[in-house]
Amino acid sequence: MGTVGGAPCAGFARPRVIGAETGVDFPKEVPAGLDNFGGLAMLFSREKSGENMMKRILTRTASSAVALGLSAGLALAGGHCAAGKTLTEGTLTVATGNPAYYPWVMDDAPESKAGFEAAVAYAVANRMGFDDAQVTWVRSSFDQAIQPGAKDFDFNLQQFSITDEREEIVDFSLPYYSAAMAVITRQPVVDGGAEATMASLKGLLWGAHASTTAVPMLAEVVQPDADPLLYGDNADVVEAMKANQIDAALMDLPTALFTAAVLMDDGVVLGQFPPERSENPDQFGLLMEEGNPLKECVDAALSELTEDGTLAAIEAEWLAEATGVPVIE
Repeated sequence: MGTVGGAPCAGFARPRVIGAETGVDFPKEVPAGLDNFGGLAMLFSREKSGENMMKRILTRTASSAVALGLSAGLALAGGHCAAGKTLTEGTLTVATGNPAYYPWVMDDAPESKAGFEAAVAYAVANRMGFDDAQVTWVRSSFDQAIQPGAKDFDFNLQQFSITDEREEIVDFSLPYYSAAMAVITRQPVVDGGAEATMASLKGLLWGAHASTTAVPMLAEVVQPDADPLLYGDNADVVEAMKANQIDAALMDLPTALFTAAVLMDDGVVLGQFPPERSENPDQFGLLMEEGNPLKECVDAALSELTEDGTLAAIEAEWLAEATGVPVIE
């Protein structure tokens, strides 16, 4: 997850953007001493309707076998490659933030499947063989989740960036999101004619955090008319915008959304570049306990969702259409 001034950008309100406006009848126990053929024969000889009793026992036994088979089948159907690997057999326990925010989870209700990460969680669960009703949600803080040790969830998603340092103490899935770089500016700049087009962007006065990939991207992709001003961190970039020293800056989309909504009174997310235009895009992964045997199954589900375009469709719905941030081609 991106940071602003060293603080994780886990939540924010909806920012301003351009273009925004679901009893088995087990057989009774056979009496002691009658658990063999001779014993059963003695029992039936004492019964007036011995033949009927045998039919009843056989029917009950068959019914219970079917019921047990169905029960086992449900557990397998609910797990497939995840069988025996989740905290609770037949249930996938997923964690999110407390609270969870737009556009990752809508209205702090992940069970609604609304919001980018809520939708991703259910898509992954379904590909792993879990029905929606077999998904259970728990809450955790960001800092709590990235600590080493046992977890009370199977996986957690709340914009966790995959880093080498974190992978020493927790496991990550394959990426489910590569953060796009976005243009953040202020409303007066937009009122002055700034648009989400390459021609318009070239004429803006840019600022950037000197040690981020925003600098080479500005030089190679935007190619502004004037050299960008460089700053020590994103907090300084934001203050420079507030002081009218610069018109705009490049930040990853989650950071830009947070910054515009929380750190600025008149912040606007003007547009976003496709992730493939970034040299080293920030990538988010599902966080798991280190050594979690579920990782292989989770990765297989994510690979399928990536290959068939499902993840791209979810991203388009919740991080482009829902946020209203247009894509700059």
